[in-house]
This record gives sequence, structure tokens and C-alpha cells, in this order.
Amino acid sequence: MLDRGVEAVPAASTIGEILAQRGLIRPRRSRLRVPPSPNLLDPCAEPNDVWCIDFKGHFQLGDKRRCDPLTVTDAATRYLLKCEALEDTREGAVRKELERAFGEFGVPKKIRSDNGPPFASKALGGLSRLSVWWIQLGVLPERIEPGKPQQNGRHERMHKTLKEHTASPPRASKIEQQRAFDLFRRDYNDERPHEALGQTPPAHHYEPSRRPMPERPREPEYGDDFEVRRVLSSGAFKFKRETLRAGAPLVNQPVGLRQTDEDEWELFYGPLLIGYVLVRDGAPRIEPVR
Repeated sequence: MLDRGVEAVPAASTIGEILAQRGLIRPRRSRLRVPPSPNLLDPCAEPNDVWCIDFKGHFQLGDKRRCDPLTVTDAATRYLLKCEALEDTREGAVRKELERAFGEFGVPKKIRSDNGPPFASKALGGLSRLSVWWIQLGVLPERIEPGKPQQNGRHERMHKTLKEHTASPPRASKIEQQRAFDLFRRDYNDERPHEALGQTPPAHHYEPSRRPMPERPREPEYGDDFEVRRVLSSGAFKFKRETLRAGAPLVNQPVGLRQTDEDEWELFYGPLLIGYVLVRDGAPRIEPVR
């Protein structure tokens, strides 16, 4: 190769440092992400160990109205607890359907969801107002990892069958679509054999939870080894004279801090670890669960 008298080119990192010092590079903004569930996905051997919840994916009905099917299954038995044709995917509509499910079937130990709203948010611990409500009812939220729907594979396979039998093509109206969902649910639970269930239908294995829905949600309580702080209407709480942000889903709720080292505390909402409070140079800050 000919020597053209060009000096050695600096490393890319060196060029970047020089440009940054002269204000010619705008620092990349970190992307907010829903933190992963701090608990590994537990196996579900018994009815109501884990319920799975999701929206199947919206489609347009014959009358041009939008349909967002909300589905809830029992993970152990594949029993289809709910299949509702909704137009509204916000917290209030989902909570209303879950109240009906809890009233009919009792409450599970856990509810498994993806990381989208209204099931999760970018607040501490991935909590949303809906999952805060679950914790107040004694139900622990559990989330699959982003981009890994196979972690909820049983529910996803049900969605594929649901689409084939009820939405290909969609029905003419919401009433007719809901009727199709109800007929599918009856057949899926009572008639359709499942290989994983020894070629028997889910209804042969599912039974309602022995835990009835509480009359009212209860704030979590903490042991004597916790310092308790109440989250203000701003979404923040005071700790060591500093204001630390917990997020809107925890407004007016008590959070618990448990010291683990001289300058470190674990931060909980109920039984759920949602972050760490680290004191560096005398000033506390929150480190999310990773």
C-alpha cells in the first residue's frame, strides 16, 4: 500500500471525546424501559397458582368498531376464565372485568402479563395502578421478559386457536363477536381435549380458588425491620431529607425500606422488591431493580 503521507487516524473513542469536549455531540438519551419482573417465572402446578392475562390484538368488526379481546386463563389447567370483546384497553375497563372474574373464581396467587399497559408501566418495579390494586388484593404481579412471548406460550397458543375460530373473519357487531367468544370459551373449556391434560378438557381439572376476593383492597403492612414512608400526591417520598420519586402508581401508598448495609436499603411495595436506595456522598438515590 502506498504511503500518501497521512498520519495515523485516532481511535474512534478519542475522536468522540474531542467532539464531546467541544460540544459537537449531543449525549444519547437513555431509554426508559419497563424493569423486568424481579421474580423468576414460577412453575404452576395447581389451579390458581398463576393466571395469565393479555389482549389478543385488536381487529375491526363488520360495523367498523374496534374490538380488543381481553383474555384470562389459568396457567396450570388451561381453563379460559375470561374472553371479553372490549373497545377500551385502559385500567378501568380491565379492572371491571377482573372484578367479575375474582367474584366468580376467587383470586389467584399470581397474575402473569406482558410489559404493556395497563398491566405494567415504567414506574418503579414496573408497577401500574392495576398491578398495585392486585397487590392490595393479595395477588402478586409477574411479568414475562420483553420480546419473549414464549414465556407465556400456553396463553399464546390459545390466542391462535381463538382467532381461527372466532375472528377469521370477524363478526358483524360487538354483540355477535361476544357471542362467538362465549361459544368458543364453552367449547374450549368443556369439550376440547388438550394433549398436556391427557386428552381431557380444562373443565376436568380446574376448580375455583379458595381465596375469595377481599371486600376492599388493603394497603400492605411491613415488619418492625422496615422504615415506612408514604408516597405523596407528587409521586415522591421523603427519605433522609431528600425527595425520592416512586412514581404515579404508588401515590398515597406506603413503601417499606429495609436496611441491608451501612448505606444501602431495599425498597418494597408490599412483598415486591421495587428498587434499592443507595446513599452516596450523603445523598440518597434510587436504583431500580435490574
